[in-house]
Amino acid sequence: MNKPKRYTITTALPYTNGPIHIGHLAGVYVPADIYARYLRLTGHDVAFIGGSDEHGVPITIKAKNEGVSPQDIVDKYHAIIKKSFEDFGITYDNYSRTSAPIHHKTASEFFKTLNEKGAFIEETSEQLYDAEANQFLADRFVVGTCPKCGNEESYGDQCENCGTSHNATDLINPKSAITGNVPTLKQTKHWFLPLDKHEAFLKEWILEGHKKDWKPNVYGQVKSWIDDGLRPRAVTRDLDWGIPVPAEGGEGKVLYVWFDAPIGYISSTKEWAEREGKNWEPYWKDKDTKLVHFIGKDNIVFHCIIFPAMLKAEGSYILPENVPANEFLNLEGNKLSTSKNWAVWLPEYLEDFPGQQDVLRYALNANAPETKDNDFTWKDFQARNNNELVAIFGNFINRVVVLTNKYYDGIVPEPSNFNTVDEETLAAVKAYPDVIASSIERYRFREAGQELMNLARLGNKYLADAEPWKVIKEDEVRTKTIMYVALQIASALATLSEPFLPFTSTKLKNILNLSSSTVETSWNEVSTKKALLPANHQIGKAELLFSKIEDETIQKQLDKLEASKKANEIANATVEPQKDTITFEDFTKLDIRVGTILEAEKMPKTKKLLKLKVDTGIDTRTIVSGIAESFTAEEVVGKRVTVLVNLAPRALRGVESQGMILMTETPDGKLVFVNPDTSTTLSTGDAKVGNGLQVS
Repeated sequence: MNKPKRYTITTALPYTNGPIHIGHLAGVYVPADIYARYLRLTGHDVAFIGGSDEHGVPITIKAKNEGVSPQDIVDKYHAIIKKSFEDFGITYDNYSRTSAPIHHKTASEFFKTLNEKGAFIEETSEQLYDAEANQFLADRFVVGTCPKCGNEESYGDQCENCGTSHNATDLINPKSAITGNVPTLKQTKHWFLPLDKHEAFLKEWILEGHKKDWKPNVYGQVKSWIDDGLRPRAVTRDLDWGIPVPAEGGEGKVLYVWFDAPIGYISSTKEWAEREGKNWEPYWKDKDTKLVHFIGKDNIVFHCIIFPAMLKAEGSYILPENVPANEFLNLEGNKLSTSKNWAVWLPEYLEDFPGQQDVLRYALNANAPETKDNDFTWKDFQARNNNELVAIFGNFINRVVVLTNKYYDGIVPEPSNFNTVDEETLAAVKAYPDVIASSIERYRFREAGQELMNLARLGNKYLADAEPWKVIKEDEVRTKTIMYVALQIASALATLSEPFLPFTSTKLKNILNLSSSTVETSWNEVSTKKALLPANHQIGKAELLFSKIEDETIQKQLDKLEASKKANEIANATVEPQKDTITFEDFTKLDIRVGTILEAEKMPKTKKLLKLKVDTGIDTRTIVSGIAESFTAEEVVGKRVTVLVNLAPRALRGVESQGMILMTETPDGKLVFVNPDTSTTLSTGDAKVGNGLQVS
């Protein structure tokens, strides 16, 4: 494509059945915002489009579980998600929702256009049906074993373990997510998009046309799908929540969420254009428009195969120039999970780190999963802040502003003769807009962010080498030139940091007093302007751009995750069934006494066993107890314990055990003595007696 006249940038529509977390931000929304901000700064016509995905089965499931309507669910989470994007500076030109009337109208018209063109095939097929619930089971209402990887908790449309998309009828041992019953097959009619008929076009457009400019992870996944052979894909579902199918025989059916959701980009653009008094069509139908989709890897098939096939079948739309999908972000070594609360939720982050949106934006971009899955850790987050934002970027700006106020009352000094280092430094500054732009335009946002930090490093090195705090004692004229050059670097950072650190950029522009049109600098002007901050310009007082994050703050976040992990373990813990009922006479046969452990030693070649000598009050005896993983031999000596003394002796590793020490378990699985000296009591289900050892 020649130089585009305009850009349409879309982001995956977040699903409104919960808030969004750092994985969403890192994978889609921060890189998209960096790209959109950069394009605006370089003078391009940009439509940055987003919205909430508000149809589909998970929303109906959540509504049923909470006893509310699906509309209540989407209204709640649309507001939360929209505010999170605003809080983190994601600069949408329009953020809409698929429950909006304009979207229902747009999606219905799109379906009707394709239907009238004969782009669909109508087929009556057998679909999974839950007789007890009296309904067909859409994808997410079915759970079973993935036919590819064997994951036993795969959904009917996609396996979250291996990422494979499939039909619900492909699952092994499918079960209804509503009742748990095994579904039956029942006939129903649906409309299908025959993707197999679009194979030749997709091969030419992607496999040949975008072999060199699409990311390898995206290209590879698309190639795998096409090489495997494309099949017709249903675009309707048997549901009552969604956009009604606008065709004869469509009663009781809605458009499949993956058919209607990408059309949400078009309807959101229409909504924006109508509000702004623009014509929406050039942004979707003009060949001089560059369309870019920002998504995660789980959405590649929909944006690179299904949606392009829909657009091509309609006939009047352009196709995406690029789909720079990212891989997944993990958290502290484990996969992010909404259901397990293994996530950093954006609203909670702002409660714990108020005013530090840019720190998270920077850390996520610096560790973005651009070509492979990456791991977010709180220690790396802390290091990025303390060692880069504070120690490099913030330190340079603070020194420049403090010294300018100290030496010249905040007035930019008049430079004199530039030496070789000055000229080389100023030339290097002028090169940075193109260097950073090159990385951004190739969707290498991590690389671009590091180039920005390299500019701050350049500033620090220049100051450290020039040492104006020493030179001023001997050469005031030279000091003015040094500070002038340093201020030019600071001004460049104020402009070039905006896509990455928008809140910091605004704060820095205020400190440098750059709001005036005479000193305001565009991206391209960083390379062309003779002076970014002219002599005699008045700057403001120093303010810290970033603050150090202490170890205690990070530990709180780690503790929060550990609490989630323990809660999951407890929730998933299996409870042993009740043993056979005994009579009261059976119970009275138990002779339970209070004893004292006199001696203890670890049994050789075992992990669990301690050999104990116990004074029971009636004698001193040997008891072998499987508690060595919870207690050392030294710490149990002297303990008063509860002993079952009339248990038949049993030989364990050659030692005769003559009784049982009674134990209980805390909810997190820790063994605790049933101790007469404490308030510990046995609650229902805690005690488990078994064959001559302890309760464990």
